[in-house]
Amino acid sequence: MLAKLIENKKQIALSQIDKLAHILMVLPSATALPKGNALPGLAQLAAALQRRDKKPVDLAKTPVAVDTEHGGRVVWVMLDISQPVFSQHTVLREALHNLLDESPKEINLAVSGDAAFRAQAAAAAVYVAWINGAALPSQKSKDKPKPLQTLRLFGYASPDGFAAQRAMAEGNTLCRSLTVTPPNQLTPEIYRQRVRELAKDNGWKHAEYDMKKLRKLGAGAFVAVGQGSEPEDAAVVHLRRRHPDAKQTVALVGKGICFDTGGHNLKPARHMQGMHEDMNGSAVALGILLAATRLDLPLNIDCWLAIAQNHIGPKAYKQNDVVTALNGTTIEVVHTDAEGRMVLADTLALAAREKPDALVDFATLTGSMGAALGERYSGVLSNRDALLTQAVAAGKASGERMCAFPMDEDYESALDSEIADIKQCTLEGDADHILAARFLNRFVDKRPWLHVDLSSSNCDDGLGAVGTEVTGFGVAWGISLLTALQVSK
Repeated sequence: MLAKLIENKKQIALSQIDKLAHILMVLPSATALPKGNALPGLAQLAAALQRRDKKPVDLAKTPVAVDTEHGGRVVWVMLDISQPVFSQHTVLREALHNLLDESPKEINLAVSGDAAFRAQAAAAAVYVAWINGAALPSQKSKDKPKPLQTLRLFGYASPDGFAAQRAMAEGNTLCRSLTVTPPNQLTPEIYRQRVRELAKDNGWKHAEYDMKKLRKLGAGAFVAVGQGSEPEDAAVVHLRRRHPDAKQTVALVGKGICFDTGGHNLKPARHMQGMHEDMNGSAVALGILLAATRLDLPLNIDCWLAIAQNHIGPKAYKQNDVVTALNGTTIEVVHTDAEGRMVLADTLALAAREKPDALVDFATLTGSMGAALGERYSGVLSNRDALLTQAVAAGKASGERMCAFPMDEDYESALDSEIADIKQCTLEGDADHILAARFLNRFVDKRPWLHVDLSSSNCDDGLGAVGTEVTGFGVAWGISLLTALQVSK
């Protein structure tokens, strides 16, 4: 649950500051503090800046906390709305953590400046507060994280209660909550049950392709991975949302590997640690679907979740196997730890059969994307230049940054196989993020398609608006992209 929001158009007053424990004051970026008595507490802020040998403009990079004589805490920050959204979110997150570290039940946000600034600053601050004030699932028996219960906003009242910010924060929180759940508490069967409950609660149509049905359909790539688990609880889950005014249908596809051992090409311990997060792509797709539903976006959305585990065992697939995917493509298995592209291949083929106007898949797919970008960007590849341009623009607009990569046809020669239509990957690993996209391109039936390799799903010190290690990256980006696709039709 997100904190309750209470809005007040009036600016915060001195009498209120004296009574409140946790306050964030957001000012427009300037070389000097506001003059006169426009805001209470300016004299104390000026003294604090002088003591620290800081200038007012430094507040745009480093927030300053001032304790009041009544035991409260006021954090001051300047926001430059000409800066990228990512930068705005980052400084607000750092400012808010001065307050959230004390696990308050209530935080008071106060924005000052002209009307345009207050509208933009309030929306950004509320969004960042909602995301960081939410409590993720915890297995601790003591000292469990306490969620923020109330947000009070002074200086601005939105016409719709910040509906877009609330929806994106809710989708992001769902994504992170699923991703941090331990693997014994989110097996494929448990995950499938969670999705059934979400579908029921949100009015989505729900269907499942279990292993028996997938074998019958000829989805040999997915089955190759799923057959290594006991019980065989892997499945492709299909969620359908329809809107009466929709002119476009978008398919979201998510990799949902609940735990990845690497299979017969077993990962070493340090690389297997955290592999319960390998289902993050499916959680991103779910988060986007939830946010789009909350916003009632006039788009039809099909969400396809490839839910499985990559285990080792007598039935597990192995190197040199040749399997036949749903669309008839034969695949030579080269490395069993490249299971993500296997389950995505058949799931993309299923999604493409519905002939959507656009396909977008999300996956924590390759280590080479992490090597290329680190943890602060995710990579995107596409078979349409126009879609790629929209994807990068959506990253700038949402504060979830995307870097476009090439996937020219000549790369695919590395996947030539002597015994099948295509190799799953190479053992060398060079440009594997590009080769993985070339591989997946075989299964989208030439539909307009974006592939998102989520190298920023996890960032040690948080990223942009999000202060937790698991970032939920992709949900806000997805809403920005869907909105652009809706407008461009």
